[in-house]
This record gives sequence, C-alpha cells and structure tokens, in this order.
Amino acid sequence: MEELHQRVLRFSGSLHIKDVAIAVFAIYAFVWLVFTAVKKYKPSKIARPSTPDLEKPGPRGKFKVERKPGEWIPSDFKRPTASPYPDWDVHKSKPIPYRPFRYGPKYFVTMGLRSMKWDEWIELDNHYLKYHADKAHRIKERGSKCCRTAPEAMDGAIELLEELASYLPERYPSLFKKTDVGLDNLATGESFNVIERPLAEDPMQMCARLVQDDLALMFEKEDGQYYLLAGAILLAGFWRLEDKFRMPLSEIHTSGDVPQYREKLEKGMMNFFRRIRPEDPVLRNNYFIQVDDSLPWSHSIGSEDSLEVSWGTAEKNKAIENHYFRSERQSLRRLPRSGAVVFTIRTYFEPITKIAEEPYVPGRLASAIRSWGDDVSRYKGKDKYAEVLLEYLDKKHEEQVAAGLDLEKEDEVRGYPL
Repeated sequence: MEELHQRVLRFSGSLHIKDVAIAVFAIYAFVWLVFTAVKKYKPSKIARPSTPDLEKPGPRGKFKVERKPGEWIPSDFKRPTASPYPDWDVHKSKPIPYRPFRYGPKYFVTMGLRSMKWDEWIELDNHYLKYHADKAHRIKERGSKCCRTAPEAMDGAIELLEELASYLPERYPSLFKKTDVGLDNLATGESFNVIERPLAEDPMQMCARLVQDDLALMFEKEDGQYYLLAGAILLAGFWRLEDKFRMPLSEIHTSGDVPQYREKLEKGMMNFFRRIRPEDPVLRNNYFIQVDDSLPWSHSIGSEDSLEVSWGTAEKNKAIENHYFRSERQSLRRLPRSGAVVFTIRTYFEPITKIAEEPYVPGRLASAIRSWGDDVSRYKGKDKYAEVLLEYLDKKHEEQVAAGLDLEKEDEVRGYPL
C-alpha cells in the first residue's frame, strides 16, 4: 500500500497544473454528458390508450387484450365534429351508386372491412322522405316486432340516440336543427327530446325515425360472446329482429346459414368485435338479388309472419322487370360510454334494368354471380333467377361492348365498391 501511495505522489508531482485543470474539466464534461443522456432517454411510462380494451404492451410494441369478457370501462374518446355535407338537399342529393361485386372466377367469403371517415358515418339522400314514411308505417303496423331494446341495453341505446342527435345537425344542417333538448327535423316537422326521462318511445325506435339505416346494438357478455340486445330493423328485406333478438353473434350467422361462417368468418369476426376501439370505425358492403319490389320485406320468400321463410317459396325465372338489386352499406363502431358495437345498415334498392344501363355493370355483375359457389348460390337464391338474369346481363354487356366500351379502362372509371 505504501508503495502504491508513493507511485501516485510521484505521478501527480510530474503533472503540470494545466494538465490537472484539463483532466478535471474532462471529467466534469463526461459526467454532464452521461447525466444528460440518462435524463433524455430515461424510459417514460407507456401512455394508456383511451380504450380500456388494450391494456398491456405485447410483442413488438403491440397491445394485447387483457380486460375481462363482459367488462367495459368507459372511454374518454369523443367523435370528431362532422363537416356539413356540401350542397346536400333532401330533394336533390342522389344515392351513392354502390356496386359491391367483383369479377370471377373465384368468389371469396370475407368480412371485407375498410376504414371509415367520421364524416361518412350516416348517409342520407333524396329517398329520405320515402324511407321515413316506410319506417313510420312499419313502426305503427309492427311496433316491437321491429324495434326493441333489452333493459340491460338501455344505456347503449340512449347513447346511440344522443350520438345521432349530435351528429345529424352537424352533417345535415339543412335537414336537422340542434335544440336544447335534442333536435328538430326541418323536413317532417318532428321534434325529438333525447334528455327527458322516460323517453317518449323506445330509444331505438326514435333512432330509426332519424335515419334511413336499420340499426343494431351488440353487447359483450361474460362468456365473451356479443349479443343482439337492441335493434331497429324495419327495412331488412330478408330477416326479422324477433328471430335474432338476444342471440349471440355466432348463432345469428349460423341460424341464417351464412356460407362458410364457421370455416372462414367466425374466428376473425369474434376477434374483431373483441378488439374494435371507439377510435376506429369501419365499413363493409354486400349485395343480393331480389325478385319483388318491396323494400321493407321481400314477400317472395314468404309472409313476414310465417314461422319459416326461405327462397323455396319464390317463383322461378320471373320476368326481368321483377328483378331488383339490393345492396347494403354497413358501418360498425364502438360507443365509448357503453361499449356497445353499433351496426348501421343502409339499404340501397334499385331495378336491375336501371343499374344494367351503367357502363361495365352488367358484365361485372354477371361474372360475379357466376363465381358463386354452391353454398353462396343457395344462400342468395340463385336458382330462382339465374337463367333470366344472366341472359339479360350478358345481352346488355354485349351491347355496351359493341357501342365502344373500353374494358381496359374500367379501373379508371369504377373502383370498388362503386
């Protein structure tokens, strides 16, 4: 130890005072740099998403679901204020021409989801007054068969009503006016009070009177399944709320014989419902062929009050004038307070003879119908109309090609789902 002490003294004695100063400065600079780096890069707490669905960081920075099934903690998410629809007019604004079918040869069964812009949540057009009248008649005629809210779903149904009362005057100010208690419909003269308790009528029924869409609310229970506990299904055409009310999501689809649901859709759909956040609304489209002209209920598949309804009762190969193109534009979003998942189901209904005049439509629709497998064909009732419909579509397609239709430019003209 003494020898070491003497070496240190000899070394320090050999240093010039300038060298010592430089060494001390270097040490202080090094310490300061280390302190700054540590302070700058010190891990901070991971910010919690606004949705309580996603709690723990998982692999690669993603979040994994940790909340218990049936448990929902209200989110602080607020829907962005909607922009007024440019030049919208209840008498002049035409429906969006959705044509959600693709060329064959293969038909794929998928959920077909895409992101939704908040401004586009609810679509209204110049058919609004007809849809409104049809709904009012259906409510009067069928009441709770079409509009129903389970007691445990009441908060979610009221939340949906409040959301519509907020959104509609923002998006369609020429049709709706916001009031201290709700909103007024400037075209029909109706006033809606959404804050009084009890409400004047079932909240889902009130929602139905405001929009052209059918509406459904799904709630998660302790078993992890989502159940249809509130709905306003007035213009569905092929299904009845009373058949599906209180059913879990999987049973709704299997009881309706949805093609390949178990094999290709069930797992993905269950995961989607479990994980969907209030911030991330989505859209999807589908389509059907109908062989009668009734928007609310397709009477060709049987009476709405029959115990069972099916394509088996439909008349085969009716004249083309009886064929209608029925498409649905569905939005799905989670309500932040109740956690309910909302379906809006907007139906568009047009004669085949009308849409077949549009460029590219008859050829693409014919190809899509031919691409259906046996299960999809049974589900969509193909054997009841395929012969007449495909002959007509092929003829219209040939006429368009003969008139100079450039098939190579279709993607420039019509992008899915239009």
